[in-house]
Amino acid sequence: MTNATDDHVKVHFRMDVDEDGWPPVSIESLWAVDLGDGTVRLDNTPWFVRGVASDDIIRVEIDDEGVRWAGETVRASENCTIRLIVLKDGGSAAAPQSVLEIFHRLGTTDEGVEQFRMVALDVPPNADLRQIQKLLGHGEAKGWWHWEEGCVTTAWETTANS
Repeated sequence: MTNATDDHVKVHFRMDVDEDGWPPVSIESLWAVDLGDGTVRLDNTPWFVRGVASDDIIRVEIDDEGVRWAGETVRASENCTIRLIVLKDGGSAAAPQSVLEIFHRLGTTDEGVEQFRMVALDVPPNADLRQIQKLLGHGEAKGWWHWEEGCVTTAWETTANS
């Protein structure tokens, strides 16, 4: 997230937890910039919410307690959200940071959450999509991580299929 200012608000997303207890939360809150017209621009990389990415414009509804709940995506950004569970070095505390540094060199912004050994990558359209996809596959084959596509673009899919 960029530096929070007065126009930053929390937007809450409801999620279904599966029979295995995943995701580990039923509500995820993301930072966003209030655009003043019933929409927000997401300013966080989602950990668990599927189908949204940083910079997406989302319609929100405010409940009686002033909580902003996410609605439909009004305009999708060209960013992708990729999540990894880091297994490298036995999932040591240092491993997620080393993974973040590798992907950062390829143009991602990202953050890690130690509790789940997770790394969430925000992949902008100008990042090296081909190299990121190769690295994701290589690291999975080596047993360094498991990964998933939380939200991808046509450019990401086209690169993966070429």
